Amino acid sequence: MKKKSPSPDPGPDLKIPDVLPVLALKETVVFPWVIVPLSVEPEKGVPAVDQALAEGRLIFLVALKDAGQPARGVEDVQAIGSVGTITRMLKMPDGRIRILVQGLARARLLGFAQMEPFLRGRVQRIDGGRLPPSAEKALHEEALMRSVRDHLEKAAELGKPLSPEVLMLAASLDLPGRLADLAASNLELPTAKAQELLEEVDPLRRLALVAELLVRELELLEMQQRISSQAQVEIDRSQREYFLRHQLKAIQAELGENDELAQEIAGFRQLAEERGMSEEGRQELEKQIARLERSHPESGENTIIRTYLDWLTGLPWKRRSEDDLDLDHARKVLDGDHFGLEKVKERILEFLAVRRLKADSKGPILCFAGPPGVGKTSLGRSIAKALGRKFIRLSLGGVRDEAEIRGHRRTYVGALPGRIIQGLHQAGTRNPVFMLDEIDKIGTDFRGDPSAALLEVLDPEQNPFFRDHYLGLSYDLSEVIFITTANMLEPIQPAFLDRMEVIRLSGYTEEEKLQIARRHLLPKQLEENGLTPAQLRFTTDGLKKLLTGYTREAGLRHLEREVASICRKTAVKVASRKIGAVSKAPGSRGMVVDARRVEELLGPPKHFSEALLESSRIGVATGLAWTAAGGDLLLIEALAVPGQGKLQLTGSLGEVMKESAQAALSFARHYEARHAEARPEAGAEAPPGQFFAKNDIHIHAPAGSIPKDGPSAGITITAAILSVLTGRALQREFAMTGEITLRGDILPIGGLKEKALAARAAGIRKVIIPKQNERELAELPASLRRDLVFYPLVHMDQVLELTLLPA
Repeated sequence: MKKKSPSPDPGPDLKIPDVLPVLALKETVVFPWVIVPLSVEPEKGVPAVDQALAEGRLIFLVALKDAGQPARGVEDVQAIGSVGTITRMLKMPDGRIRILVQGLARARLLGFAQMEPFLRGRVQRIDGGRLPPSAEKALHEEALMRSVRDHLEKAAELGKPLSPEVLMLAASLDLPGRLADLAASNLELPTAKAQELLEEVDPLRRLALVAELLVRELELLEMQQRISSQAQVEIDRSQREYFLRHQLKAIQAELGENDELAQEIAGFRQLAEERGMSEEGRQELEKQIARLERSHPESGENTIIRTYLDWLTGLPWKRRSEDDLDLDHARKVLDGDHFGLEKVKERILEFLAVRRLKADSKGPILCFAGPPGVGKTSLGRSIAKALGRKFIRLSLGGVRDEAEIRGHRRTYVGALPGRIIQGLHQAGTRNPVFMLDEIDKIGTDFRGDPSAALLEVLDPEQNPFFRDHYLGLSYDLSEVIFITTANMLEPIQPAFLDRMEVIRLSGYTEEEKLQIARRHLLPKQLEENGLTPAQLRFTTDGLKKLLTGYTREAGLRHLEREVASICRKTAVKVASRKIGAVSKAPGSRGMVVDARRVEELLGPPKHFSEALLESSRIGVATGLAWTAAGGDLLLIEALAVPGQGKLQLTGSLGEVMKESAQAALSFARHYEARHAEARPEAGAEAPPGQFFAKNDIHIHAPAGSIPKDGPSAGITITAAILSVLTGRALQREFAMTGEITLRGDILPIGGLKEKALAARAAGIRKVIIPKQNERELAELPASLRRDLVFYPLVHMDQVLELTLLPA
């Protein structure tokens, strides 16, 4: 019910009793001279109203401080309220009553005279008579009243629900206090703000506050009207575009023209049919097509949906390559592309043979592990070539974001499928050979673990249901042949490594490198540099000079770069006519590259391998190490200096080698106790059996800036220490590799072929290895077994008997 204007002002002469029934109101403030409808609760409100009707209809109306807390004392209600008169009463069926009250005057609640069965309070009127204003004050008062009247009229024009009766009454009022109360009662103010106005006794100040509130109300009304107008404009424009679009469709239908969007949608459906999309994919396709039809042509969502549909329909859902499982053809391809690697080729042929006998075989994931440049990636290409499948390569080096594998969710700006789905989209078939290169270099950070995401890709039990985040549905990867490569296996997660069969590719021997250079590298570089065999020819000595003086690797990349460098220098001479035209005649003036010419073209040798020591020395042992780039020699030096038996290590040794040195020193102490007569010369200053008590041992590995680590230097460090202890030199012809226990037992090692190649390159012919590695000798190339003599030993005492020279 709207608030109404009151009957004539009762005036300042109204007599108000000192004690009146009290009606505590929830979130309602009643102003003087205003008629307000109220709903009264039956508990205490109805008895108070009944008493007021019996005593002259006067009642004190006051607001509660907390609407949820009943009045239990003076502190629960406001101090200022209004004295009102009850003009009407209506009883409701549920026991409540509705009354119509008219505010008469402001009054202060001095206290409660009665709490039960209803509230009765002591009140005091606080808005008495009014003195005539001064001339200046009268002018200010008239200006404020005009302003309030104008604001009320403008608010009504902007949509504020003000009745004409209120506006007429505001125009006729000449008292500022009464105009302020009338305006405040129609502003729908919060209870706190309304109570603040009720408590302001000064009429002029109260009118000024109301004027400020009216200004803010007008601003809100104007903003609301602007928002409504803009919304209506958008609605009108959307409706207009909707009708125009439908009219355009009707016109195109009459003219026999097809809608562009309809053509595009038909194209998506046709592609889905041709690609053999899964049922789940078809459901998602129809869902996105429905969204596309509803979206605005120029909206950002429209572009996102189109991009998604392009990816969805562009995938090879059923398209596959027919496998060529002819093993003779596969053998010919592998032999033509790679020289050597017989065991690797044999394993690949086994893999293909199983595929031929059982097409749906869920074979293991092959992992080619070995140094850079040994042909891991090219083996994957050869497998694809032998099978007649497409080849896709994904480099995982530096990948740290899981979304690179699983894809980004479509809620992200610029979202795309993962690299797996992108590769299949690129291949155009669902069964390519997919090579995951450098899996040992995958990183992990706050964006997820790509290795964990690849578990689903490589696990045959999971990859038929691989779910890309961008696609949002399952895609079958079971027909893809996944091949991985790695330089080192240690950084790979165990769960990840468990799903792969590791095939190790060791470094090439010198003979193999010579053959590969002649058969593959040289013809390739001649063609790439525009040369012919008649214009450039390498002698065997020239290639060997390249291998020994300019390259130091297990693979072939550096060798190929040096061959390319010579080809470019030859091309310069051909282009400047310093070498004759293309001719295969015996007398043609082609470039013949021998050992001398290699040094002329490339400069002095760049690499000097650790060579055989010039003489046998005390405290210097030759070890063999394995690195990611192949095998290498590792010289270990030991020196005794006066001290208290401490161990000092230098040469950038890793934690494993430091532990090996500690174990070596403990074994040497034990050896000293067993051989008290040891070291008669260098240790003469120490009594027999007290050498380590009087001396510190310094272990050093030259080339200190290069980090060195690994579990195969134990016997080398022990031999160097015991050489110092006994004063006997170690034979320079021996190189050794193996880990040692505190009891002196020799433990097996890895990378035997790479270490043997490094020994032969350094001119060493005798190699000590652990007895448990003896079975691997049969797998070494015949040339290595012919050039080297291997000594499989089980205990450190055997090493000393074999390598220590007489004192």
